[in-house]
Amino acid sequence: MSVLDNVDAATNLAKNNELQLLVFRINDKVDSAYYAINVFKTREVVESKNHFLTQIPSAHALLEGTIMLRGLQIPILNLPAWLGTTLSREDIHKSNILICDFNGVIIGLRIMSAFRVIKKNWNEMHAPDSYRLNEDGVVMNDTRLEDGSLCLILDYEKLLADVVPQAMVDVLDDTSSLADIIIPEQLKNGTVLIAEDSRTAQRHLIQIFRNANINMQIFDNGQKLVDYIFNLGEKAKDLPAIITDIEMPEMSGFTVIQTLKANPITKDIPIIVNSSMTGENNKREAEVLGADGFIDKTKSHNIIPLIISVMK
Repeated sequence: MSVLDNVDAATNLAKNNELQLLVFRINDKVDSAYYAINVFKTREVVESKNHFLTQIPSAHALLEGTIMLRGLQIPILNLPAWLGTTLSREDIHKSNILICDFNGVIIGLRIMSAFRVIKKNWNEMHAPDSYRLNEDGVVMNDTRLEDGSLCLILDYEKLLADVVPQAMVDVLDDTSSLADIIIPEQLKNGTVLIAEDSRTAQRHLIQIFRNANINMQIFDNGQKLVDYIFNLGEKAKDLPAIITDIEMPEMSGFTVIQTLKANPITKDIPIIVNSSMTGENNKREAEVLGADGFIDKTKSHNIIPLIISVMK
């Protein structure tokens, strides 16, 4: 039985502010760290030795090459090297490849072994300030396993931006989409609030809003966003729009939507989900909960026109 079998539906988890994580290791050392990734960004785990690796000339140093899997040519990223670990030839032979889906882009991450799937509440996910002291930091947040072991959640969007930048949003592509659009006064004079925990995605959004000359304020997770909004009291009604990721520590984007749409002061503020979890179930659940729009992160350059289209 695969370690990824018997995974609960993402949307049912999201309703309860929960998620499931695939826990893995990048080497076989007894004291090696545990890492994790949302299971709904993964497809399967395959043994490296069973797949021929085709190298790509002049590729990024962390892009090992490609493998063919079920008719797809999949780029393989050297996750251990990104984390400062060098695998021996024997380790590479024993290693596995974690096949992932980011915004519809299929990639493989080299790992040593998949440990197991765990269920967590988002309020059990923590983002210590120490992870955010350095713009080049690769850890976003952490949680604890049952035995107390620390498990680290990485900024996979940063890895993609470093190695496969074409898989990310083109922040220079947004100006043309605004050429023939009239920006409403409420948006022009207001501030859009954003909940996003990835530093890479934050930088993209900052650049997009700067290009459009629209004010915005970013919060590192959904709980901080909601607390700020409720502290505004009646003034919250003047907010032009809210943008939220789905995956965030403390409070997920789905819980953000539920919370704000259930409050009479904030229920009419347009909320747009900006996520790399672009499955139809997630889009449907966001709509059911009351989100006014959904855009995947590779198309974030179109987020300003989307905001304008959903403003009442």
